[in-house]
Amino acid sequence: MKDNVTEAPVSQTTTVPERDRRWLAFGVLCLGALMIVLDTTIVNVALPSIRESLGFTETSLAWVVNAYILTFGGFLLLGGRLGDLYGHRRLFLFGIALFTLASFACGLSGSQGFLVTARAVQGIGGAVADAVALSLMMNLFTEPAERAKAMGVFGFVCAGGGSVGVLLGGLLTSALSWHWVFLVNVPIGVLVAGLTLRLLPATRNQEAQRHLDAGGAITVTAALLLAVYAVVNGNTAGWASLQTLGLLAAALVLFAVFLAIEARVRAPLMPLRLFRLRNLSTANTVGVLWAASMFAWFFLSALYMQLVLDYSPMQVGLAFLPANVIMAVFSVGLSAKLVMRFGYRSPLVAGLGLAAIGLLLFARAPLHGGFVIDVLPGMILLGIGAGIAFNPVLMAAMNDVAPTESGLASGVVNTSFMMGGALGLAVLASLAAARTESLLASDHGQLAALNGGYHLAFFAGACCAALAATLGAIFLRGRTSIATHDAESFKP
Repeated sequence: MKDNVTEAPVSQTTTVPERDRRWLAFGVLCLGALMIVLDTTIVNVALPSIRESLGFTETSLAWVVNAYILTFGGFLLLGGRLGDLYGHRRLFLFGIALFTLASFACGLSGSQGFLVTARAVQGIGGAVADAVALSLMMNLFTEPAERAKAMGVFGFVCAGGGSVGVLLGGLLTSALSWHWVFLVNVPIGVLVAGLTLRLLPATRNQEAQRHLDAGGAITVTAALLLAVYAVVNGNTAGWASLQTLGLLAAALVLFAVFLAIEARVRAPLMPLRLFRLRNLSTANTVGVLWAASMFAWFFLSALYMQLVLDYSPMQVGLAFLPANVIMAVFSVGLSAKLVMRFGYRSPLVAGLGLAAIGLLLFARAPLHGGFVIDVLPGMILLGIGAGIAFNPVLMAAMNDVAPTESGLASGVVNTSFMMGGALGLAVLASLAAARTESLLASDHGQLAALNGGYHLAFFAGACCAALAATLGAIFLRGRTSIATHDAESFKP
């Protein structure tokens, strides 16, 4: 979507920033991306405090994460399309403003419904801003060498933001309260909006058709919302109940409507023809399974450390630090070099295999576990595995598409990743809750029952990662020729 974007025909002083200002403008994009990335991890550390403060159940607590994930994933492609039609800077400003206002609302939340609703709005703002940030970056840097350098820095910011998030989340929750994990976004968002107006050029697409696939965005988001709601409440309502089966049936109908819309609309949100491409289809399937295991790891391991091991929020943040630092370093440096030498398949399979082993280690973590023996090894393996596997998934997905559709392919994979994470988290959190209830009914202690539920969920997550590795090994094309300039663009 971004490839046909041309800069608005206005004066030279306002259209193209001077050479020394382009990197300042790029810094604004990185700061906005960092704020959005932070929100995916900073909240995890505060979840037990949010649960205690607002009275969430263990399964309904997943909606604090899911509400954001679902709207973020559901509006990524629509946000990119809106940027093509109405200008990327305008949409970036809109997304940052909406994200900032919703963060303020989250920070003031005093009830479950208000917080979940604000999180959903926050996800929409984050999706719109994230969808157009890369297009703005591509407009700033047209020379291959500068663009490659900018992509490396941008990737490092996105990957490294997770480690900043867990530390900041632990610090804010321990020193102040969980409300501040959201309120911290407000001054950052105001700063990003002001600098965007001053430094980023206004752009518009001269060639885009004035057609919006609002129907596709609404139907697919509604389908996934209903599906996750049915799964999250399955233990309470009963898996064979009219409510659960009715919601799942409605989700399937809406998804069928979405496919029908995409097959007929002039400018589809997700062109179905892309899924005829082998690597793209495989990368999407792998991304769904991998996201299910990774999101469950972040969510459930935070609960395990706080509720079972009695860690403070700050201790949980520090416990995640090794995995996130390793993940950031590997995703920027070693992963790209491995892909250039061995192709997509081997690094992806190796990375997902290591992640599966890390989850299996968590699946045996004892009731009175120690950090060095029972937490750190799994964290390290998951950090290495995720760091190695990230680039191969994205690069394999984009390899089979034309350069003019690389942004769309990236958006499709990101959407699949977010949706897989939301559904996977709902399923695995429900599995953990069901196992915990079963153990409590068998006269197990509260902590032992909680730990038993987490064990089952971690094991299921390991199976998802292992299945993703297997599908990648079977269906991904092993070594694919990559042009020299493409290889350079993935170097840090």
